[in-house]
Amino acid sequence: MNGLQELGWNVTAPQGSFFAWLKVPEGMSSQEFASTLLEKAHIMVAPGIGFGTFGEGYVRVGLLTTEERLAEAVRRISSLGIFKKHIDN
Repeated sequence: MNGLQELGWNVTAPQGSFFAWLKVPEGMSSQEFASTLLEKAHIMVAPGIGFGTFGEGYVRVGLLTTEERLAEAVRRISSLGIFKKHIDN
């Protein structure tokens, strides 16, 4: 979660779950974002819409792997340049 936050993605760590629900970038549907991650970064997430209408706007990410693999996923997401870190002046 820290790595994603450093990219500028406003995420919150799950409380007692092996899955995280992460808000998709503005202007994208959950399906579009999931497809982008799969096609361009080779990362599979579940589009929230598959869990009902309240899931739209989010993707569900499994955290059931090693920290090394999760760090690799963060690097791949970073390479897409989707999230820009906002710096306050």
